[in-house]
Amino acid sequence: MPVQRFDNFELYYEIHGTGTPVMLVPGLAGIGDYWTPQIEALAKNFQVVIHDHRGCGRSSRSRIEYSIEQMANDLVMLMDILNIKSAHLVGHSTGGAMGQVIAIEYPERLISLTLTNTWTKACPFRKRVMATRKALLRDSGAEAYITATPLFLYPSWWIRDHWDMLEKTALNQISNFPPTEIQISRIDAGLKFNRTADLGLIQTPTLVIGARDDHLTPAYYSEELATLIPDAKLCIFEQGAHSCSQTISEEFNRVILEFLQSQEILSVS
Repeated sequence: MPVQRFDNFELYYEIHGTGTPVMLVPGLAGIGDYWTPQIEALAKNFQVVIHDHRGCGRSSRSRIEYSIEQMANDLVMLMDILNIKSAHLVGHSTGGAMGQVIAIEYPERLISLTLTNTWTKACPFRKRVMATRKALLRDSGAEAYITATPLFLYPSWWIRDHWDMLEKTALNQISNFPPTEIQISRIDAGLKFNRTADLGLIQTPTLVIGARDDHLTPAYYSEELATLIPDAKLCIFEQGAHSCSQTISEEFNRVILEFLQSQEILSVS
């Protein structure tokens, strides 16, 4: 199991396939395995890199004040160690916020940017939703938080049809959940994030993906991102909810592959 050691923390990562690197960056849970429905499809043509965020999964449980900028810097350091000078980046939710930071602060590191089910800055709706999740974790514990999480991520029909899998996943998540203080700090990092004023500076070719029934990060965020980032392309799925990369993975993978391959053609033309 590859673990990269830095001065005071470690990051777990995996590499699949060969070719131009694609960094698949997960959301708030911070687990690279989130991208399992995409890895095989993308690894046929690309070098796919996943990692567990610091504080999550098999990476160090650092007790620090987390921020989106810190998470993005961790990823850039991992790219440095892996000798990845530039890559496509596909970021989901918190991973999409990290992608915004890298596109703004390290534009030379990106070939393209795909922002899926992510946000610009927390509006009153998102603040209320995340405050509810934080209170659930703080007052009722990790098990209650994890049990409730699918309600925020998936459509009702998908939960119905994948109940057994979700139950097994929840048991594993409970046994590997980070300390409450770390997860709350990561939630707070997302609530503080706001690089809206800098989005017009992004020159990286960008695809923005949302879902009309995403009730955690509503589609109006995707529409705002596509408006503020110059020449960004926008794809809104009619269903699939916050984790549409999992719930409608075939359609999602088709859109991602078409975009990545179009950027590969442009980069050599």
